Amino acid sequence: MKKYFSNKSFLLGFCLVAFFFFLMISGFFFLPYDPNATDSAARFAPCSAQHIFGTDHLGRDTFSRILTGIRISFGIGLVVMIFGGFSGLLLGSLSGYFGGWLDLIIQKLVSVQMSFPGILLALMMIAVFGSDMKITVFALCLMSLPRFTRITRASFLKYKNSLFVKAARARGAGNLRIMLAHILPNILPELLVTCSLSFALAILSESGLSYLGLGIQPPAPSFGRMLNDAQRFIFSDPKGVLIPAIFLSALVTGFNLLADGISESGEK
Repeated sequence: MKKYFSNKSFLLGFCLVAFFFFLMISGFFFLPYDPNATDSAARFAPCSAQHIFGTDHLGRDTFSRILTGIRISFGIGLVVMIFGGFSGLLLGSLSGYFGGWLDLIIQKLVSVQMSFPGILLALMMIAVFGSDMKITVFALCLMSLPRFTRITRASFLKYKNSLFVKAARARGAGNLRIMLAHILPNILPELLVTCSLSFALAILSESGLSYLGLGIQPPAPSFGRMLNDAQRFIFSDPKGVLIPAIFLSALVTGFNLLADGISESGEK
């Protein structure tokens, strides 16, 4: 950790992510207003002590909606990262360590999935099963799977014939122990980088789908949904677009900087 925090990219990314995490936790205990409560008399209210970031075209408090939007983004990013990490680690380790017909089958399946662009796959699933948060999250989980699988497979191929693995095998260590106790600790930096990038990509993809009206459905305050609602009033109320765009950009940048910092620290 000392090596990581000495890296400027990691430190800046950690501060950004910690700030958003603090906002998310705060949103569970304190919301100034109901994020979906409308007030026609307070439409397009400016930033003030009563409404820190003003209100939108329906009089909803923007700050409360931002706090709820951060919660949604973190939740989706976490689910996608956990699903992709565990599933990709399992498939990639089996494929890279054992090879043979198992490797061939897994890589063929991954290649078939990667032949469909991720967003196109998500759009196809939403078109078939309808716009729903569960469908959106499941589509994003499938998008993250090939990345984790290929990274894990490449790392296991790199280490499975290393001297320390041969020494462990000579001492009688089984395949499971070699995979978990000897190879896995050596590929953690690559997995952490992939986790951070997948988290950011999941947030960005969900926002893009919600902006198109195909992701999180109203009245849930997703960042993409907020941008979609505010774009019609960009000239009369520019803060409605700028505020969610700034928060979304900063959140994604934070995770990307974390990934850069981990990668740079691992190369030293």
